[in-house]
Amino acid sequence: MAIPIRGTDALADGSLTAGQLRHRFAPVFRGIYLPKGCRPTLHDRIVAARLAVPRAVIAGAAASALHGAQWVDDDVTIDLIGRCRPQPGLKGREETLGRDEVMTVRDIPVTTPARTAFDLGRRLKRIPAIKRMDALMNAAPFAVEDVMLLTKVYPRARGLVDLREAIPHVDGGAESPQESWLRMLFVDAGLPSPTTQFVVYTAEGRYIKRLDMVWEEYKVGAEYDGE
Repeated sequence: MAIPIRGTDALADGSLTAGQLRHRFAPVFRGIYLPKGCRPTLHDRIVAARLAVPRAVIAGAAASALHGAQWVDDDVTIDLIGRCRPQPGLKGREETLGRDEVMTVRDIPVTTPARTAFDLGRRLKRIPAIKRMDALMNAAPFAVEDVMLLTKVYPRARGLVDLREAIPHVDGGAESPQESWLRMLFVDAGLPSPTTQFVVYTAEGRYIKRLDMVWEEYKVGAEYDGE
């Protein structure tokens, strides 16, 4: 992992001259730099965001990645709960955040899984929100009841209608965004919600296969990309 630096600090302590900073480093965010030629990972950018806005808490998709969720691109916009001047790749949100809605992951303040799901479900369209929340649930299981409790704590928060529509469909059994998409394609077509990651055995108990999703009552299974 590369180590982002705050340009003003490097100049103040004499570790770099203005010329060295200009020629050897490239900005990640306003005033925050990485060595030129370094392709920043998402974690690099999260650390850089914390340097740019020291009192902020990481939220949204970046928070889900810190909790272990997969399929979060390195260049995703980083949501912060805190005051932040607008700039590319960084989105500050001045919102209320309870103490029990924040935890520390890898020494970084981040919204809890339930609060992260609450934010994702409000800010994204239905299917993208379900994909993100599925991935979060798979990596860091949270109680849907805890998410819904936040709708009572913040009854005037934006996007609650979208959240309430998406949250009943969250399933941590989905192992890819494509599986989430396919499951919702079936549900939106009028089928009942399937059971995910169902293991099929013979009558004698011999393992046959694990299927992405099944309707056990009808003995029907489906996979997004399987044998």
